[in-house]
Amino acid sequence: MSVVIEVVRSVTDELLESFGRLLPQLSRSARVLDAAALRGLIEWPGNHILVARVDGRIMGTLTLVTFPIPTGLRAWIEDVVVDEAARGHGVGAALTTEAVRIARAAGARTVDLTSRPSRVAANRLYERLGFAVRDSKVFRLSEATAERADTVRGA
Repeated sequence: MSVVIEVVRSVTDELLESFGRLLPQLSRSARVLDAAALRGLIEWPGNHILVARVDGRIMGTLTLVTFPIPTGLRAWIEDVVVDEAARGHGVGAALTTEAVRIARAAGARTVDLTSRPSRVAANRLYERLGFAVRDSKVFRLSEATAERADTVRGA
C-alpha cells in the first residue's frame, strides 16, 4: 500500500467528497464542510491541511496549525482522521511525520496534539513517533459551558 502525503492548495470535488466521508469517522458532531468553508480553512494563515493518498484515493487528513507566541513559534496537530479501510497501514504515521517535518521547517519549537484515551492505537502511534504525554490539563470553553458559567455567576 503506497501512501503519498500532499498539502492541500485548493478545493476540488474530490476533496469535498473526501472530507464528507472522513469527518464523520472523526466526530459524530462534525458539520459537513461546503466548498467555502473548506476554502476558508485552506487559506487561513498558519493552517496546513494535509491529505494522504493511498493508491491515488484520499484516505486520511490532518490539520497542522502554526502560530507565533512570545516564547516562539508553536505547532498544533488537529483533526487527524484515517479512513477505516486504511487504518493500520501507515497512513496516520505518514501524515503525522510530514506535519512534524513542516512544523520543524517553519521553525516551530514544539508540536502538540491531543488524543482521547479511548483512541488506543492512535496514542500508541504518537508515542512511537516520539510524542510524550505531558502532565497538563486541557481546558475547553464551549457555548454550553460558557452558558453554565454565566448562570453560576448570575450574569
